[in-house]
Amino acid sequence: MTSTAAHPAHDDLPKQYDPAAVEVPLYARWQQAGYFKADEGAVLRGERKPFSIVLPPPNVTGNLHVGHALDHTLMDVLTRWHRMSGDEALWLPGMDHAGIATQTVVERQLASKGSSRQELGRELFVQKVWDWKAESGGAILGQMKRLGDSVDWDRERFTLDEGLSDAVQTIFKRMFEDGLIYRAERIINWCPGCLTALSDIEVEHSDDDGELVSIRYGSGEGDGEADDAVVVATTRVETMLGDTAIAVHPDDERYRHLIGRTVLLPIVNRQIPVVADEHVDPQFGTGAVKVTPAHDPNDFEIGRRHGLDAPTIMNERAEITGTGTRFDGMDRFAARVAIKQELRAQGRIVAEKVPYVHAVGHCSRSDDVIEPRLSTQWFVRVESLAKAAGDAVRDGRTTIHPPELAARYFDWVDNMHDWCISRQLWWGHRIPVWYGPDGQMRAVGPGEEPPGEGWTQDPDVLDTWFSSGLWPFSTMGWPEQSDTLKAFYPTSVLVTGYDILFFWVVRMMMFGLYATANEDGEPQVPFHTVALHGLVRDQFGKKMSKSRGNTVDPLKWIDTYGADAVRFTLARGSNPGADQAIAEEWVAGAGKFCSKLFNATRFALLNGAVVPDVALIEADLTPADRWILDRLDEMVTTTTALLGDFQFAKAAEGLYHFAWDEVCDWYLELAKVQIAAGERGEDGPDRLVTTRQVLGTVLDGLLRLLHPFVPFVTDTLWTSLTGQESLVIAAWPESSGRTAQPAAADWVRDVQTLSTEIRRARADQKVPPSRALPARIVGADGGLDLTARALTRLTADGGDAAGFQATVTLPVRLSAGVVTVQLDTSGVLDVGAEIARATKDLAAAQKEIADCGRKLGNADFLAKAPEAVVGKIRARADKAAQDVDRLTERLRSLREDGR
Repeated sequence: MTSTAAHPAHDDLPKQYDPAAVEVPLYARWQQAGYFKADEGAVLRGERKPFSIVLPPPNVTGNLHVGHALDHTLMDVLTRWHRMSGDEALWLPGMDHAGIATQTVVERQLASKGSSRQELGRELFVQKVWDWKAESGGAILGQMKRLGDSVDWDRERFTLDEGLSDAVQTIFKRMFEDGLIYRAERIINWCPGCLTALSDIEVEHSDDDGELVSIRYGSGEGDGEADDAVVVATTRVETMLGDTAIAVHPDDERYRHLIGRTVLLPIVNRQIPVVADEHVDPQFGTGAVKVTPAHDPNDFEIGRRHGLDAPTIMNERAEITGTGTRFDGMDRFAARVAIKQELRAQGRIVAEKVPYVHAVGHCSRSDDVIEPRLSTQWFVRVESLAKAAGDAVRDGRTTIHPPELAARYFDWVDNMHDWCISRQLWWGHRIPVWYGPDGQMRAVGPGEEPPGEGWTQDPDVLDTWFSSGLWPFSTMGWPEQSDTLKAFYPTSVLVTGYDILFFWVVRMMMFGLYATANEDGEPQVPFHTVALHGLVRDQFGKKMSKSRGNTVDPLKWIDTYGADAVRFTLARGSNPGADQAIAEEWVAGAGKFCSKLFNATRFALLNGAVVPDVALIEADLTPADRWILDRLDEMVTTTTALLGDFQFAKAAEGLYHFAWDEVCDWYLELAKVQIAAGERGEDGPDRLVTTRQVLGTVLDGLLRLLHPFVPFVTDTLWTSLTGQESLVIAAWPESSGRTAQPAAADWVRDVQTLSTEIRRARADQKVPPSRALPARIVGADGGLDLTARALTRLTADGGDAAGFQATVTLPVRLSAGVVTVQLDTSGVLDVGAEIARATKDLAAAQKEIADCGRKLGNADFLAKAPEAVVGKIRARADKAAQDVDRLTERLRSLREDGR
């Protein structure tokens, strides 16, 4: 007999699982025990391999939404798995200062009190934002604890921390001196609501209803056929006030006579030149385009090529200014209407297309329509940085998973434009550049004093994505070569949605390769793998939005069903790179799964389950024991491989069915039969002990495998099962190394088939599950006979005892041949109703055979249909044939009994 571990007390488990009572105090115990703390010393001493992952920093203004919940769940699954696998796991948390979003929140608060940031001044306003951050910001960090995030809270960082600010200043100065950061006048995206420049990735494009207005420039008389008349089309009539040329293609015969001449700009009454430029598409519209260099990026480039003036005709609030017309002071949209009215009065509108659907850029924060605007801003010169980021993926230093999304990455890095990094805000990293009294310009690094008297610092701040682009290494102490950086950088994996592949991932790649290097001076990637997941949609596959009213609050689901249920639902739906749907009923189902796991473990403990501390004795194992142990080995191997390949959905789905279908629905029942037999003395004491040990071994392995997905319920159950400290710091299970026994699986399959057929027959006869039923089982070995009887509540037939009537006869095909089951349902069987039911089922089975036969007899179908489809039809035909045999025999038996 094997020895067993000390059996813990099991009466601490309540009768029902209540996640609300368990999760918050259990997380506090984990945190207090320091389970999530990473030890760089263990890595530097060579004792453990590092696994590191940085949390995509949520905005300080944010709350946990369903996208965060997915992101965090997958990161936590990986972190807990690696921690259990013996790696030194660091999951580093933190928040982003979120420049525009945070400043907007505080400005709204001030406005509600009749104040403004301008009234406060920069210093007092920034202090107000810090005060708000201390009081209200970072709510999401507490919500992360509700979800169960096993982050190292001692290493929490904020993008405006002193250390991270030093990193920002250091890399800015270095890139400035290397010529990779420059200041220039360019067309930028301007938000009139937020009053700041935006980068391309902060602009969201949508197809909006607008208008396309065709206007005749040149002669004010006639029908547009005059020699100097040119018709142009525009969706932004108001910008004509800033036109400085008309452009045509140099090969366009229609306008060749005008090239080099001037035409009259209506309303402004200024002569503007007609220039030839190959950028113009002669097939689009009239083939002539108006050129407004200060308010359109393409026009700006045409203007530069032809030396055109670029007058700005709108202020920062998108109001018309400086045109000398009556429209000065008007909002751009009001001016659009008024200018069109005047042009119509002058007879210059040739055509109008309303509505005209076209792509319009909107600010991702305020939803204001973006205004292209000529402005002096700071830029990152991205060409060499983007090439390095592309090369690192192409040569395999960083792997994108799933690989098919690498094409999207390359499309972005290979076609990047210089990045506008200055923002006209007060909250954020102020640009570390000072201007001298004589026009000098100098970048200042951390700890350096301003250059001297008369120097002033640039008033703008840096784009939030600039500091978050440094996140993987700035959070670990860079530019200092800290022990944390040496141990955990480059990070192991970045888990994020494919929707910010360009927003954030590319920027981290560019900065990491530029700023960090290994001991040999080779550039370092910030992470070895980028694991991309999709978006979470509603149960119908629709994108979630407030306007649709289909958004969900994961915190409410956590309150109702528990964090484990939310986590398991999200993980079970997360296939690499693919969007997933979610519905409350699925979360409720995951909550039932957790309860099923709890009830099964509690039942096993009440039946003596125990985890052995020495190897099981092979001779004492039943076929059922061998089967479940073999299946556990398979699940260990499969789950480990799937997690290594970021196949979260397949891993969760496999564990779900193993836990519910095999452990709970079958092995627990089989073990109960074996334990009952042992307690009756029908088996030896060693067999009884072994069954309880196998039950404990299987639950131990199952709870370990499930822990990364559902940490709260598994830790609660595992500590009760084993009496040990915590599953958080337990080892990941390993395969036993035993050779699988197919014969044991065949035996269990026979038990399942036989039991299922008997249960179906009982249900067909309306025999209550609790009622014992006399039966004969012919052709089954003793173990199979006894097990099936125990599982289906059949009693012995008493041999040839008088009174047994075989009212139901079931031929059941098993692996070793056909077993015949005879049931005595006399007294409970309505023969007439049963004949009618069986006749109907027989007709359905015969129709199925005929339908399958027509398809299988069609040569064209067989030639074109996939092999898998043909195989399914053959399987349906075989199943129907078995049903015909069974039902025919059933009807024969019923008719004989009815005579």
